Amino acid sequence: MRIVSGIQPTGQIHLGNYLGAIRRWVRMQADLGPEDRAFFFIADLHAITLPQPPGALRAATREIAAALIAAGLDPGRVLLFNQAQVPEHAELAWVLMCIARVGWLNRMTQFKEKSGRDREGASVGLYTYPVLQAADVLAYKATHVPVGEDQKQHLELARDIAARFNAEMGCDIFPLPEPTIGPEAPRVRSLRDGAAKMSKSDPSDQSRINLLDPADAIAAKIRRAKTDPLPLPETAAGLKGRPEAENLVGLLAALTGESADSICARFAGRGFAALKPVLAEAIIAELAPVALRFRELLATPEAIDAVLVEGAARARATAAATLAEVHAAIGFLKP
Repeated sequence: MRIVSGIQPTGQIHLGNYLGAIRRWVRMQADLGPEDRAFFFIADLHAITLPQPPGALRAATREIAAALIAAGLDPGRVLLFNQAQVPEHAELAWVLMCIARVGWLNRMTQFKEKSGRDREGASVGLYTYPVLQAADVLAYKATHVPVGEDQKQHLELARDIAARFNAEMGCDIFPLPEPTIGPEAPRVRSLRDGAAKMSKSDPSDQSRINLLDPADAIAAKIRRAKTDPLPLPETAAGLKGRPEAENLVGLLAALTGESADSICARFAGRGFAALKPVLAEAIIAELAPVALRFRELLATPEAIDAVLVEGAARARATAAATLAEVHAAIGFLKP
């Protein structure tokens, strides 16, 4: 089994990043067998599809790496690197752009969402972003890719590109990667709007729990989190149509391992004033040790950089071997 996944180095790390990717990767690491390999990368090439100040990009890249290690990711057991240090990603992306079709990319919903009304003013990189994602995955011949629901369409595109490359070149270089969407990766919603996901780009800091928020700030944000006036139902099914309520119950379930049904039964008939302090305590207990280790790691940025350099060197060995097969299949002359 080969697992590949990436996370962008943009904005503050928040609870949604932690539960949706960071903690999930740590749990996947624990399940690796002796022959399995996991490639976890910081997607700095993807980040520049939108303008990024250079200093901020460097800092954010280190911060994501520190957060991953602080949460328990072991660079000795997995390959941890930043994408830009493995140029094979970009080279393979160009090859795959010559395989992918404009019609396929026109169906990608995320480009429509991110470009908004200014599609003509969006960068070509933002448009071809899913092809680079395909290269990220196929460079390592991934068999499994942990993704959220919002990225599932992009993985389907990667599978289409891989199948078409294999067919056109008469080879079987690329396996078709499978998505892994587990219950341990909840879709964390904004604390101010249950219809929106928790986001780094939301202008309101009250909409998210940041990794470095102190305990009193976390408690205050949860206390002010949007809910509705109805009491908690006896079962999770009663949360349907109540996105803010469902979000808070889902967060508590994700943090404690208790089922949403069990939480509803425990608080049934009571308002959210009873559940919110329990949720705040669970968040603080989960994030406090990670935040402490995170700050310790950031005190020695050169050590973080060394981890990424070593991980990139190991990743390049695999990606370069894949690219050599691609070159041969296409008919490129060897140097």
